Amino acid sequence: MATGSSVGSMYLWDVATGRRTATLADPAVDAVAFSPDGRTLATGAVVGSTYLWDVATGRRTATLANPSGGGVQAVAFSPDGRTLATGTSAGSTYLWDVG
Repeated sequence: MATGSSVGSMYLWDVATGRRTATLADPAVDAVAFSPDGRTLATGAVVGSTYLWDVATGRRTATLANPSGGGVQAVAFSPDGRTLATGTSAGSTYLWDVG
């Protein structure tokens, strides 16, 4: 499980134990989504970028810069995990090849 906050912290949790397993440094988070295989976490940031994280290591693997401005308020992976959709506060939607 993943949770984000408006103060710039992102947390990964072990649902079985209720314990926090990782803390990720991230600008204020508005949206989170796991890839279908659970290996990648996408976070949508107020600053207008989407970040991809390796769940096993807690390291950021990619930054997807929003070309139209506005914070990223929604993120969702396609069922095969190869495409990421992002929605922004500026009313734009983008599809990203992440597979």
